[in-house]
Amino acid sequence: MSRLILFNKPMGVLSQFTDRGNADSPRATLSDFMDLPGVYPAGRLDRDSEGLLLLTDDGRLQARIADPKHKLPKTYLVQVEGEIGDQALAALRKGVMLKDGMTRSAKAKRIAPPDLWPRDPPVRFRKSVPDCWIELTITEGRNRQVRRMTAAAGHPTLRLVRWRIGDWTLEGLAPGQWRELTV
Repeated sequence: MSRLILFNKPMGVLSQFTDRGNADSPRATLSDFMDLPGVYPAGRLDRDSEGLLLLTDDGRLQARIADPKHKLPKTYLVQVEGEIGDQALAALRKGVMLKDGMTRSAKAKRIAPPDLWPRDPPVRFRKSVPDCWIELTITEGRNRQVRRMTAAAGHPTLRLVRWRIGDWTLEGLAPGQWRELTV
């Protein structure tokens, strides 16, 4: 039996247990939230992103989750700048050209603002620039891919929350909380 940890990573936390960065101003890491020897992140989530991070003690499971060749879908709730239209959503669905090549097709739809926890720090509000939310599901995991995709579609990301990886979801987990499953 393998251990699988579902963790709601808060914004500003590194997706690793130690910070080898600036010793004068250490950044928050996974070890600030859990003491679980032998488990390691299956993939990454940028420091300025929040949401579901999976950790496991099983190397094969870790590879199956993290390796893009397995095409495990990852769903994000994304607050974007501007009112996203059908043309931008169609571009995301088809795939957009990034500096490192064309992305795979994605599932993209506009959604009502989700009932999420407040972000710390909050997203900067601008009266003159509207924003909206989309749900975006991708099957690859390039560096900062969702942010780069929405920017390429003309709508920079303001807030990014990974909600689901495969069948595992963030449902019921507050920021900084984790739940263990046996798989």
